[in-house]
Amino acid sequence: MARVLTPRAEDFPRWYQDLIAKAKLADNGPVRGTMVIRPAGYAIWERMQAEMDARIKAAGAENAYFPLFIPESYLKREAQHVEGFSPELAVVTHGGGKQLAEPVVVRPTSETVIGEFMAKWIDSYRDLPLLLNQWANVVRWELRPRIFLRTSEFLWQEGHTAHATRSDARAYARRILHEAYEDLMVNVLGIPVVVGLKTARERFAGATATYTCEGMMGDGKALQMGTSHELGQNFAKAFDITYSSAEGGREHVWTTSWGTSTRMLGGLIMCHGDDNGLRVPPKLAPVQAYVMVVKDGEGVGEAATKLRDALRDAGVRVALDDRTDTPFGRRAVDAELRGYPVRVEVGPRDLAAGNAVVVRRTDGSKAPTPVADVVGAVLAALEADQQALHDQALAHRESRTIEVATLAEAIEAAATGWARVPWSAVGVQGEAEANGQGVTVRCLLRADGSVPDSEDEPDLVAILARAY
Repeated sequence: MARVLTPRAEDFPRWYQDLIAKAKLADNGPVRGTMVIRPAGYAIWERMQAEMDARIKAAGAENAYFPLFIPESYLKREAQHVEGFSPELAVVTHGGGKQLAEPVVVRPTSETVIGEFMAKWIDSYRDLPLLLNQWANVVRWELRPRIFLRTSEFLWQEGHTAHATRSDARAYARRILHEAYEDLMVNVLGIPVVVGLKTARERFAGATATYTCEGMMGDGKALQMGTSHELGQNFAKAFDITYSSAEGGREHVWTTSWGTSTRMLGGLIMCHGDDNGLRVPPKLAPVQAYVMVVKDGEGVGEAATKLRDALRDAGVRVALDDRTDTPFGRRAVDAELRGYPVRVEVGPRDLAAGNAVVVRRTDGSKAPTPVADVVGAVLAALEADQQALHDQALAHRESRTIEVATLAEAIEAAATGWARVPWSAVGVQGEAEANGQGVTVRCLLRADGSVPDSEDEPDLVAILARAY
């Protein structure tokens, strides 16, 4: 193929921007820091939404919607929360040609407004747990924007729950972390995430604990793919969210919040993309099989249509490209860029021999295949390549993760990948020193890889890296 993208090894950030533009995934919006998600990119986001929504609902949460505009006074009720978000807030001071009596904040996240309504809706222990989720846009004014990774406006889901006890809240935050987030990222996106606890320095503003899913990108940097937070009783006390207990007393609830966003699209690109474009895992792909007419005539169009229908009947998400007025090479390059997992190329020469060519995006292989066997070959390729993408990403992460003993070694290792280092060798002071050199503690793990309850547990392991 002719070179379409800047090679990843030559300039990874430029490759990323090239891919987004050439694959027609997104464009910069008219206001700095905003983005326009094009149909090809939005189709992938819709698949992410559908898969995530199903998992959230399986965990018992219901979808709702809350306002985009939040009274400024709401944010000020939780001191850590407003302090943490203050630099990123977009504030509306005028509306309808008049100055507003109270400024309103464009939603950066919804703990405060949802807390206000939880206080109205919760009265008794019978009203608990209250499990809510919303799909929405949020605004956080971004000084160094990058499409999908850091934009002033982005799309996400944000879950908010209220529980009778701290243990129930913790269990639910962890359930979402593992059953919704980790499961989606590993088994659908094919990204092998490390799941751990954020340090106090990296914790969500107003939370008592933040859990994270961290993925390694193609250049060895980390990307925070999703987070789940225990909020303790901080917001419950700020918004007077109380309930009557079974014993007749009045108690504050314990709350959680959790979110994933269009940042997952950026992670998908940077984890699986190659020098020919995007590679979309088959379980996620809006188009799993792309049937292409190489050249019309001699029954090619009819054969391609029949293959399209047979694949669709077999449960494959399939599209037919019969645009023979556009050169085949250009169409093939576009298909590579967009990362369709499998192409089925139907041309007069192969069809005369009773074949079509099955092309797999993951490894680039091309196999002439009897027309009668195409559906079976496509199904086998989709299953194999879902696992192959995950395994390649895992091998990449393992090869770029180094066990070290000291902070200095960890900072050095973070130049090319991740470092695993005893948390006791870093600590709060070491974390500040690493931050000064552009390296962050991505998360803390127990020695067996499980998620700790507190950063004060003994023998914890820290993952240090440079990050997006």
